[in-house]
Amino acid sequence: MAGPAVAPGPAAVSGPAAAGNPFDPYDPYDPYDPYRTAVSHPQGRPGPGRAPGSPGASASASASASAPGAWLRRSDPERRAAATPKVLLAALLTGLLTAWLLYDGLGPDLLVLGAAATVGAGVAARAAGRRIRPWTAVWSLLALALLAVPAWWDAGWPAALAVVGAPALASLALHGGRRWPGVLFPLPGILWQLVPSAGWVWDGLGRRPLPGRGRIVPVLKALAVAAALLTVFGLLFASADAAMADLLGSLSPDLELDQLPGRGALFALGTVTTLGFAHMAAGPRRWDRTEIRPGRERQRLEWALPLVALNLMFGVFAVIQAVVVLGGADAVLSSTGMSRSEYARQGFWQLSVITVLTLVVVAVAKRWAPRTTATDRRVARILLGLLCLLALAVVASALGRMWFYVDASGLTRLRLWVLVVEVWLGAVFLLLIAAGLTRRTGWLPRVVVLSGMLTVAVYGLMGPDAIVAEQNVARYEQARRDDTRAATIDLRNVRRLSADAVPALDRLPEPHRSCALQLIAQDLGGGAKPWYATSLAAVRAREILADRPLADRPANGPSACDRAGLLYEDL
Repeated sequence: MAGPAVAPGPAAVSGPAAAGNPFDPYDPYDPYDPYRTAVSHPQGRPGPGRAPGSPGASASASASASAPGAWLRRSDPERRAAATPKVLLAALLTGLLTAWLLYDGLGPDLLVLGAAATVGAGVAARAAGRRIRPWTAVWSLLALALLAVPAWWDAGWPAALAVVGAPALASLALHGGRRWPGVLFPLPGILWQLVPSAGWVWDGLGRRPLPGRGRIVPVLKALAVAAALLTVFGLLFASADAAMADLLGSLSPDLELDQLPGRGALFALGTVTTLGFAHMAAGPRRWDRTEIRPGRERQRLEWALPLVALNLMFGVFAVIQAVVVLGGADAVLSSTGMSRSEYARQGFWQLSVITVLTLVVVAVAKRWAPRTTATDRRVARILLGLLCLLALAVVASALGRMWFYVDASGLTRLRLWVLVVEVWLGAVFLLLIAAGLTRRTGWLPRVVVLSGMLTVAVYGLMGPDAIVAEQNVARYEQARRDDTRAATIDLRNVRRLSADAVPALDRLPEPHRSCALQLIAQDLGGGAKPWYATSLAAVRAREILADRPLADRPANGPSACDRAGLLYEDL
């Protein structure tokens, strides 16, 4: 969302505006920023009595820029819309919905709560005069996709990523940044809004007279007295007559006293979170104004020599991997004395660490790169681009090793997750190469964050546990077709999956099926949850288990896992 157009500011400005460009390219809210001329004021306004270009103003700006917390004051919003009764009402209703829905678990209730919190933020944004922009819609739709993960699948890890990622994307949608500070600092933004939002509501409502006070207060008093009378006399009637007790019991909500602390905490969480997003929408920080000064330029030799050496090492590794791929794998494996699975398992994690460290090296080298002359800039692009290109060979090698490992030992949750992360790291290197070739990097921060959040959303929506179960069951079925007696499946792995795995595990023969589904059936047998706290995968799993119950254990006989060959210490 973005704020309304601001009236044109002072005619005399410094920086890019002084050169005839009155627009701030990093301002996602207003077409013109009248306060970017100086930093002597906490919100960026020039000090009184000093022209923006005068020596006194420059000295004051330098002193303010070096003061503690000056970097944070640069991002202060020029104004923030006051809280309204509608914002408070939306927050309280969201808190009630949170206490009612979220207590029973995760499911479609996250979508409902997300919509309710959006209403509160929308009311505050409308009061501030902000409007929706394309990137606001992109981040909001992606947050919606994350909230849909617990409604579709039952696995806990993707749901946890959704619970963390959706508020981060909502914060980014409300801030609307473009540069690296503008897309990274807003991600945990809701955490810093929870406490200030309470004071914002208190100040906003304290200055506003309550409309219709003479009519509303008597109604509230009458409702309170009626509730007290109905409670007292209802309890007496219920204790006096069983039929009356049944009637009142069916009309009253089913709420146990031991649930009150938990539901109260959820009510506070929902209310404060909605107020935090509303406070953010009423006047977000402009993190794009945060100044990140480039590092001190290094001499060309001092900077380039380490990168040249690192590129040579990456090149040697790429050549070795090419030899392995083209037919030298058997020679390498015979010289190392390891099996193909051991070779893949040993190298994957090291290569993953190398991939992450390479991103760190690229960022640090870019900060200290020589940039005085066109030759310096060209050398920097060539060396960093070559390093990113060779890093793609490392990513490909890591993915190939994990593929061999999965082919030999099967798929697990961890292996699938690191495969997805490694693919995303490869995409980041491709984006860096594209930025170097186009020589325009303004699009890079948002696209990198978008690729990361898309990866999280796709990972959650594709059902990781279902994929793990399907791959392991398919391997077992193929092994049975080749040699029935030699076919095995890692029951220790699949029996710890969630209800998402039930359709695939249901295809296993007995006793493997009952052993694999034993823990899942126990989790699902604890009582059916309401619709808003139940995923579609859990509903399907209950239907399958109801149609085909697990095999009963004979009296004093071996269990299904015993008959499947799973040892007791592996359970």
